[in-house]
Amino acid sequence: EDGTLAGRVLRAFADDGPLSETLPSFEPRPGQRQMAAAVADIFEDGGILLAEAGTGTGKTLAYLIPAILSGHRVLVSTGTKNLQDQIYYKDLPYLRSALDVSFTATYMKGRANYLCLHRFADVRDSEEPRLQAERSYLEVIEQWVGQTETGDRAEIEDLPDDVPIWNEISATAENCLGTECPSYDDCFITRMRQRAIESDIVIVNHHLLCADAAVRQSAYGEVIPNCSHVVIDEAHQLEDIATHYFGMVASSYRLAELARDAHRLLASDPNADPLATSDVHRIVDDTQDRARMFFGSLTRLGVTGERTRVTTAVLAQTEEPAGQLVAALSAFERALIQIDNPSEEVQTLAQRAAELQDQLKFLLRASDPNYVYFLDLRGKGVFLRASPIDVSAIVRDVLLARNNGSILTSATLTVDGSFDYIRGRLGVDQALEVRLPSEFNFRHQSVLYLPRRMPEPRSESFTSAVADELTNLLAVTEGRAFVLFTSYANLRAVRDQLETTLTYPLLVQGSAPRTTLLREFRTTPSAVLLATSSFWQGVDVAGAALTCVVIDKLPFASPADPITAARMEAVEARGGNPFSEYQVPLAILTLLQGLGRLIRHRRDRGVLALLDPRIRTKGYGRRFLASLPPAPIIHDLSDVATFLACPNEQQFRSAIDVGSGVDSE
Repeated sequence: EDGTLAGRVLRAFADDGPLSETLPSFEPRPGQRQMAAAVADIFEDGGILLAEAGTGTGKTLAYLIPAILSGHRVLVSTGTKNLQDQIYYKDLPYLRSALDVSFTATYMKGRANYLCLHRFADVRDSEEPRLQAERSYLEVIEQWVGQTETGDRAEIEDLPDDVPIWNEISATAENCLGTECPSYDDCFITRMRQRAIESDIVIVNHHLLCADAAVRQSAYGEVIPNCSHVVIDEAHQLEDIATHYFGMVASSYRLAELARDAHRLLASDPNADPLATSDVHRIVDDTQDRARMFFGSLTRLGVTGERTRVTTAVLAQTEEPAGQLVAALSAFERALIQIDNPSEEVQTLAQRAAELQDQLKFLLRASDPNYVYFLDLRGKGVFLRASPIDVSAIVRDVLLARNNGSILTSATLTVDGSFDYIRGRLGVDQALEVRLPSEFNFRHQSVLYLPRRMPEPRSESFTSAVADELTNLLAVTEGRAFVLFTSYANLRAVRDQLETTLTYPLLVQGSAPRTTLLREFRTTPSAVLLATSSFWQGVDVAGAALTCVVIDKLPFASPADPITAARMEAVEARGGNPFSEYQVPLAILTLLQGLGRLIRHRRDRGVLALLDPRIRTKGYGRRFLASLPPAPIIHDLSDVATFLACPNEQQFRSAIDVGSGVDSE
């Protein structure tokens, strides 16, 4: 009998194995077994596995079972909270029972999800005047603190997502006193980390994975314990998330929070010298004034959109208010250091001021060629950012090289049949590669609708034509559609027109939280959801409620975006073609994620619709078509109606005499 890990894993997936005996819906999937065996080899021998597992493969069990049977501590990082929940609350309890194996698991979220007991006590005991609503929330939280085991804010159902007071009492790394904190032993972060250290399976998401790696040099920021092996699911998201966390930022919010924490800390110290304290309060106020002037000057730099690239020359226009803010932060730091017998909190605050000074100087120089510098305006916040142009070395050295074995998996990792693009973006050199097709029969379950007479996306008439096409298409599908847009501008323009013509319930991203919109979509007959990027992936609606996924345009990253522009320039600088080597592969992976929302089960049937004529009229369109699921291609709404009326592929083909897959083009 094969005693290797791969042998034991394959026995679990056998026709007469524990999964088939305990899971009523279990069915043998060759791709799932192949992936599970490859994962087992990495867990046994080390190295990196790149596994593209098409929809329906069952990739989650294909890596969880080897992880459980390996005996290693395994870190599982996902791209979405939904998948974290599924693994922790559904898959692992089932596998513990089915495999009859004892193991422990911990679910870790980002630090800001957890209450800081020390900060909460300060806020609760502060005499600072509060709005009635904030006082009510504090009373709810105080009652909950006496009952919670985890300190996870998600347990408080009545606490809104955007309640400002949570920022004052959450366990952020910036405010953490570490072992010097009087609440250290009772701290929810301390306890969560201890549980993780003692666990076999540790479940995180990519945001926490990257945030944790970025603060690893800090004594108290790190929460994820060392794990010998890592599984990165939905690995196609990793580059974007790493870009965010391995950059640098100075923001109006961060300065305001520093000043607020300083005022509260000084006011709550019973041993403070009132005279000295009043001087520090004055310096804090001056820092806040200088911050307002500086961030105000940034908004007057001719910002044209939410994210605008800036250079050393552009930032030189803010030289005077920038210099005053740096000087004010320096005075802020000195004033705190000179307080007699400063507490740990005061020392931490001084350290924050020093770090902010250093980061602000780096951002204002805007001279490191490895970074792209840009302004980011969101709501009332002003953010000056520097993001790494190439994160491949960072991902390789900080996230992958620390482990004996790494699994990177997703339904979308290859372009033109190759892993070369993702290898280059994530710094993967030597790797085992496994490419598994979807278990779904797209020729039977779906059609690809490409209308013949659509204007070019740059045309002024494009959004009007999209709205007209949607009105006709949705009449055939009886609603039941996701309409996914590449920009908010297009979404708004089409929504304005559809509101007057569409007879089906219309749900629009931004009108309610994402989870609420999905619940309404599932429970509202014939609903139509208009959405942008956040609904292109990680959204799962099985069954007839979702019968059509429409995408308005090929999802090319905008060259006006600072990070996209810098990455295109980097490809050009090394002699490459930025459009074919960067923009097209990225757009193909994004498009596949969006279209992947449609078929989530073997019994699902539906229409994939792309309203961008460039997929037929441009040379690069062939690369997109070759990457799409092998569904019959149709061009007429009458054929859409025929497909939906026919119970199977054979009848449909007989009815319209269509060719097979992309060959019908």
